[in-house]
Amino acid sequence: MPMTVGTGIGSDLKSVPQRARELEALGYDIVSVGETQHNPFLPLTLVAEHTERMKFATSVAIAFPRVPHITANIAWDLANYSGGRFVLGLGTQVKGHNERRFSVPWAPPGPRLRDYVNCMRAIWDSWQNGTKPNYEGEYYQYKLTSPFFNPGPIEHPDIPVIVSAVNPFNARLAGEVCDGIAIHGFSTFKYIREVLIPAVHEGARRAGKDPSKVQVRGGGFIVTGKTEEDVAKTREVNRRRISFYASTRSYGNVMKLHGWADEAAHLHRLSIEGKWDDMVDLITDEMMEEFCVIGTWDEMPAKMREKFAGINTQVSFSAEPTNPDEEAQIRDIIEQLRSIPALGD
Repeated sequence: MPMTVGTGIGSDLKSVPQRARELEALGYDIVSVGETQHNPFLPLTLVAEHTERMKFATSVAIAFPRVPHITANIAWDLANYSGGRFVLGLGTQVKGHNERRFSVPWAPPGPRLRDYVNCMRAIWDSWQNGTKPNYEGEYYQYKLTSPFFNPGPIEHPDIPVIVSAVNPFNARLAGEVCDGIAIHGFSTFKYIREVLIPAVHEGARRAGKDPSKVQVRGGGFIVTGKTEEDVAKTREVNRRRISFYASTRSYGNVMKLHGWADEAAHLHRLSIEGKWDDMVDLITDEMMEEFCVIGTWDEMPAKMREKFAGINTQVSFSAEPTNPDEEAQIRDIIEQLRSIPALGD
């Protein structure tokens, strides 16, 4: 499959319509909204309304605070309204946020996410094909409905499901039961090549699928700007972001692969103490090079080709052009990024 290019669109409902039109005009293939401070689905309704070609995705919606039926229903409506342009990206979040932010009891996230996706697919099958609800998994079930609660078939029922992953279990899950993986930004390119991609391929082979057909998105942090000064500022923003993610014990395997287990433990202790500013100093330039693609707009196509060739089917590039010349430059960069050899090419 050819390489596609995506970007984020933000969650400000007032600005989404215009921004969506601008991004489509720049040539982006897909835009996404994450679930941090706002609901990720509401902006995408506006994207669907104000664009014609561009796909759009949650990147990602947190799965467990919503039961499968609720998520299935939202995805069904967005797929129907947009003519099949919606991509459902799901993530598990960590135990603390599930329990103490979302009030969701914790269970092993990988097996639970497998059950979640399988339940959604059973729901969609019953809506599209009229099959009897008969799904019962370890965590979720769908065994009851009526015509009154069935939205009925749609023209584009095959909704792609992408799951985020940092650890091998969910990467295998992405290859086995989903359409692809959204690799967390907190993944070095060594970790992606040596750990995550082999796990995705293993999962696909278990399910009898062609590994080259599995979508691979994300991975690493794109640190860029029009000038070197812009890049320097963005580098420090991402250094702080990496210090936050590196303090999370669930992501420890990434640090361990590079011999940074002691630094990860130190960052975790500082996070518990609330010493967020002190954490930034522990992220070295060596770490930044492993986690990031760093360069000006002009340098990005070549640098991203070096990092992503052969492992991704979608890359992300974000920019804020301020005049027609800069818009033309971004269009050219997007075209160059599309020429990066994708997974399976």
